[in-house]
Amino acid sequence: MAAASLAPSTASFAPAPATRRAKGAAPLLFRRPPGCVLLRVASESSSISGDTLLGLYEKERLGHSIYADEESNREMFWENLDADLRYWTRSLRPVQWYPGHIAKTEKELKEQLKLMDVVIEVRDARIPLATSHPKMDSWLGNRKRIIVMNREDMVSTEDRNAWASYFANQGIKVVYSNGQLGMGTMKLGRMAKSVASTVNTKRREKGLLPRAVRAGIVGYPNVGKSSLINRLLKRRMCPAAPRPGVTRELKWVRFGNDLELLDSPGILPMRISDQTAAIKLAICDDIGERSYDFADVAAILVQLLVRHPAVGPEAFRRRYKLDIDSDYGKIFVTKLSVHLFNGDANQAAFRILSDYRKGKFGWVALERPPT
Repeated sequence: MAAASLAPSTASFAPAPATRRAKGAAPLLFRRPPGCVLLRVASESSSISGDTLLGLYEKERLGHSIYADEESNREMFWENLDADLRYWTRSLRPVQWYPGHIAKTEKELKEQLKLMDVVIEVRDARIPLATSHPKMDSWLGNRKRIIVMNREDMVSTEDRNAWASYFANQGIKVVYSNGQLGMGTMKLGRMAKSVASTVNTKRREKGLLPRAVRAGIVGYPNVGKSSLINRLLKRRMCPAAPRPGVTRELKWVRFGNDLELLDSPGILPMRISDQTAAIKLAICDDIGERSYDFADVAAILVQLLVRHPAVGPEAFRRRYKLDIDSDYGKIFVTKLSVHLFNGDANQAAFRILSDYRKGKFGWVALERPPT
C-alpha cells in the first residue's frame, strides 16, 4: 500500500501544560508512568512487619489503593481521550473522504431502506461511535435494527463487556462477530429472522403467503460488511478486501429460503465535522488513505498508545528496540524512520499504523461507552 503523497504537516504535537485543566482549557497530555505507584506502595508495605491484625489491615488497604489508583488512571484516560485528540488535531488539515460513488449509493440506499424488515448496521468494535453514521437514526425511523460489532477479536474482553453493558442498557440488540473467521454470523442470521418474524405473521393475517425476510446490511467503508455476508452464506458472493471502497453497488443475495440480504457500499457523511472521529477512522483504516497524512496520524497514534493503560511506552521499546523518551509522537516517528527506513518518515508511519492494525501492541479499542 503506497503512502499518500501529501506535503508533510508542520503541525506540532506539543504536550499541553502539566497543570490541572479548567473547563474548556487545553487537555493534559501527562499521565503518570505505570509502575510508579507500585514502587511507592512496595516501599510502604515493606515497613509493615509481621502478620498482626493491624499489619494485615494495612496491607489490604495498600492493595486497595493500588487498584483504586490504576482504576483512576484508566478512567482519566478515557475521559480525556477525545479532548486530547481535539487538541492534537487542532492545526492539522481536516481528514475528509467522499468518493463519487458514495453520493449515488446513499440516494439508492435510502430508497431500498423502505423495503427492509430489519437493518443490520455493522460497526468497527474498536471505534463503535466513530463508525456510526450521524444520519442513520433519521433514515431508519422506527425500523428494527441490529448492531453488529465486527472485529471483536481486535478488542479486549474488558472493552467488549463495557460496550455490551452500554447497549443492553439502551435495549439495543447487538451481535459480536469476526467476519474473517465467521464467528457470530449464524447468531446474526437467527436474530435477523427473529426480529422480523412479525412480517409474516401480519401477512398470514391478511391471507398472504409468507416471504423471505429482507435485511439490509449497512455501515462505514471497510468495517467488514461483505466479509460478513460471505461468511454467512459460506461462499464468496460479495467482493471483499481489507481496504475501503471495494464494494461500489448495492447487491441482493439470498440466504436459504427465508432471508434476503442487501450488501451495500460503505457510506460516510459528505463532510466529517468531528475530526476526533476522523482520526480514529484513519488509524483503523476505515477511510481512504489519500484523505490523511500518514506521518501526522501515526504521530497521534503514538501519543495515544503511550498513554493507553493497556499499552504504554514499554510496548514501543519492545517492538522497535528504540526508546520513546518524549511526549511528541512526531519525534518518535522521525527516530524510527532513521532507525529502520533511511529517514523515510512515511514508511515509518505506515509501519506503526500497520502494527496497530495487526495487533502488535495488543488488541485495544480506541473508544469506550460515554458515561
